[in-house]
Amino acid sequence: MGQIDLLNIVLGAGAFFVVGMVWYGVLFGKIWKRAIGRGEDEGFSGDRPLWLVFGLTFAFALLISLTLAHQFAMSSPSVRAMMMISVGYGLMLMVPAVGIRYLYLNAPWRVFAIDAGFFVTAMAAMGAVFVALR
Repeated sequence: MGQIDLLNIVLGAGAFFVVGMVWYGVLFGKIWKRAIGRGEDEGFSGDRPLWLVFGLTFAFALLISLTLAHQFAMSSPSVRAMMMISVGYGLMLMVPAVGIRYLYLNAPWRVFAIDAGFFVTAMAAMGAVFVALR
């Protein structure tokens, strides 16, 4: 079994977080806010303090990054396999989980599509960090 590097985990989580900033900011921020019923002037955090939402988001990204790091340490995959695993986590684990949740919330299709695209893209970015630091 290989070792898990804490720096890789933090940088992988950072990549995930940065993709979120771009995804829900510049790329799809206005569309996403309209789809969830928020005005353009309203914040992303609703009634919760922004520091709490961002802090917990980064903590969850750290857990995801740790899981990916563990997967790589246990299997010593090739670069190609690392990217396939990373994107596969997004496509085959995160997207279905979000989809199930959104079915029960009766969330608009557009919200699901934006969020699903984010998870796949963010996982690809996280995988790319692990590949770059290999």
